[in-house]
Amino acid sequence: MRLLLLLLVGLLGLTITQCGSNQSPAPLCDTTCLKDTIRFAGDHSTLPVVLIAPSDCRPDTLLWTYQGMGVNRKIGLNTILSQPIPIQGSHARCLFDGNKKAWLLFNDCATGRGYQIKLPYDKRESLSVRSSGINSIDPKFNIDPQLIAYTDRGNIYVEHVSKGTTAMMTFREEVPIDYDRIHDHIDSVSVTPKKIWVRLKIQGEWKTLEKEIDLETIDK
Repeated sequence: MRLLLLLLVGLLGLTITQCGSNQSPAPLCDTTCLKDTIRFAGDHSTLPVVLIAPSDCRPDTLLWTYQGMGVNRKIGLNTILSQPIPIQGSHARCLFDGNKKAWLLFNDCATGRGYQIKLPYDKRESLSVRSSGINSIDPKFNIDPQLIAYTDRGNIYVEHVSKGTTAMMTFREEVPIDYDRIHDHIDSVSVTPKKIWVRLKIQGEWKTLEKEIDLETIDK
């Protein structure tokens, strides 16, 4: 009888734990220390670069420039991000549009949240930050290397970095996505210049949405 009682208590505890589980996502990459500067280089003749320099083990300063630009543009990451974000070079990418602009893509190593920072080389233009990026750094997101994808909870948007063409697909309703736990609602994404495909949870049910697009033709 005692053995049966202990078994029932154990099973009850397991059930409660499973039903009430609210564990944070497993770390995507190392969150302990960024030791070395992360460096990206474009293939334009002026050799554009983007650097993330660390300080006290954290990503600290963002710098972007090219040969002949005359000045290095730089900014502290703490001034453009709402909180310190652990970043590693293994989970960061940079897409260059010649020496006009660069897109820095990275995922928060702690939560997997995707960030996208547009870095114009022209000092008259301001940078912009998105914290809802759908980056192919995440192994469940397959995005063409020349495309940028992100969501606003009701749609997914796509942009061709060099051509400037854009497309979007609606979810047909707002989805309560927590960007720090994005896979609770967006399981997987595939984006090519011809198609957007998404598997997401809408009103508690997993559904697949897709749309034919054309990012190869520049709009007139």
